[in-house]
Amino acid sequence: MVGARARSPLFLGVGKDHSETFLASDAMALAGVSDQIVYLEEGDAVDIQLGKYWIEDRARRAVTRPVQTVQAHSGAAELGPYRHYMQKEIFEQPRAVADTLEGVEGITPELFGDGAFSVFKAIDRVLILACGTSYYSGCVAKYWIEAIAKLPCQVEIASEYRYRDSVPDPRTLVVTLSQSGETADTLAALRHAQGLGMAHTLTICNVATSAMVRECQLAYVTRAGTEIGVASTKAFTTQLAALFLLTLALAQTKGLLSDAQEAEHLKAMRHLPAALQAVLALEPQVIAWAQEFASKENALFLGRGTHYPIALEGALKLKEITYIHAEGYAAGELKHGPLALVTSAMPVVTVAPNDALLEKLKSNMHEVRARGGVLYVLADADTRIDSSEGIHVIRMPEHYGVLSPILHVVPLQLLAYHTACARGTDVDKPRNLAKSVTVE
Repeated sequence: MVGARARSPLFLGVGKDHSETFLASDAMALAGVSDQIVYLEEGDAVDIQLGKYWIEDRARRAVTRPVQTVQAHSGAAELGPYRHYMQKEIFEQPRAVADTLEGVEGITPELFGDGAFSVFKAIDRVLILACGTSYYSGCVAKYWIEAIAKLPCQVEIASEYRYRDSVPDPRTLVVTLSQSGETADTLAALRHAQGLGMAHTLTICNVATSAMVRECQLAYVTRAGTEIGVASTKAFTTQLAALFLLTLALAQTKGLLSDAQEAEHLKAMRHLPAALQAVLALEPQVIAWAQEFASKENALFLGRGTHYPIALEGALKLKEITYIHAEGYAAGELKHGPLALVTSAMPVVTVAPNDALLEKLKSNMHEVRARGGVLYVLADADTRIDSSEGIHVIRMPEHYGVLSPILHVVPLQLLAYHTACARGTDVDKPRNLAKSVTVE
């Protein structure tokens, strides 16, 4: 058997005593079969025969690629007490965020690699490239970067960016986001940006050995562990944690982060695992919502500010695994079209933190109720939003300030999961979707 890596990832799995050899596009596909992985380089061709293999590079020269032991496979493949991998991964988020932040004693650019300080000093804007769930984490980061680091930030869908005429700026930090580090469109967009002369690149990725990490100047590797469920959960929240660290590092480099602010942010980040655990305790209340959602075919998700991308992510999770048509909207856009869809048959999920936009959001909620819409509200304790006819409220354990999006997304993940269970869909492997999108 002959294999070649050409624009899409290809991994070689070496069996026990070299008695069997495997090819796969994702190392996770080899879980339980082989933990000895050879990462082939772009242009490599491999000739596999019984008990042996040969590798040639793009110049057709014989080469040796190192065999690496991937420890995470066997443990990740065990469900334990959970019904599905998605449920397991939702409940792993406190640990995943804690692991991602482990060793962060202070804010320093070098968290992102050697030479990060000089790179951060040399840039005056940020461009984030990503797809799907990773794109929504980038949308949250845009609010953080512009508010805290005071840098203009643009977020682009990778597959759109690579095919349009854009205005390159060599003083841009190009940030790619990917769970696998092998996302075809994001890799192509990165190479396109580099080809336009934007050499300052950074990736936030969950796989240290991925092409994204190898091809970027700087990197922050999240430690979410292997994610098996197609609908991303812990990869999303760990990306947000890493993006907030990036925001603080950029702000510090620009002289905009005082010692007191740094200490306050670090304290909040260290408390995130405990805060996430408290949010997970809301699961019984979310299950009650899911029983009502199971019979619906449409849903609307509303948010404002940093919680608008969280509404988008909540809608994506619902449509991915329940097959219910769902849309996320900035709540202020209601009067500009979506309000026409609102009826008693259309549940409207509202993310309602106690922030500067709360009163505006309450006005949007009144608009929904006036049209007979039924609200499902994730509200901070001090928002003075109470359950009543047509308004169902789940109270979050605490208000978490600028990091609130990381907490508010968890009940939306649980809502999608339990609604899918109630509808009997395939939670971990929804139709037509793949975990790693390694082709265009």
